Amino acid sequence: MKQPFKVLRDIVHLITPTVGGTLVAKYATSNARQVYQKEKNPPLSPPGITYPIVWSGLYLAMGVAYMIARNASKDKSVPISHYTQLGLNFLWSVLYFKYKLRGAAMIESYALFASVVVTAVNFYKADKRSGLLMVPYALWCAFASYLATGSWILNKDQ
Repeated sequence: MKQPFKVLRDIVHLITPTVGGTLVAKYATSNARQVYQKEKNPPLSPPGITYPIVWSGLYLAMGVAYMIARNASKDKSVPISHYTQLGLNFLWSVLYFKYKLRGAAMIESYALFASVVVTAVNFYKADKRSGLLMVPYALWCAFASYLATGSWILNKDQ
């Protein structure tokens, strides 16, 4: 049986992405739906309601993946890469919605995508299941980079 501290640590690792994402959303994206509706969006842009649904699932998968990888490995690159990509993830919403720095958000989206790929590889090395849990997130980040680029191109004059 796990020690109580380890169980608590696992719970914290599991919920950190979701709680952090929720707090950032409250801080930075309160006007996201209005912004999204007013802007020109690139082809293949999903409806606005898609984002909270997708992100809820991705944050949960990210938390589970990190919990598995952290328990499977003592390699310091696991938490470093996880918290780097998580910080970049939270930063994107602040840049894009709060400060309307579309060009910076676009560039940051590519850094986030690269960071997620590195994290997925680190997780995969620790435990294949955790690496595979990160694949949908990596794919979504690639798609999000396309959307951020398209949004910046279509709206940069505004």
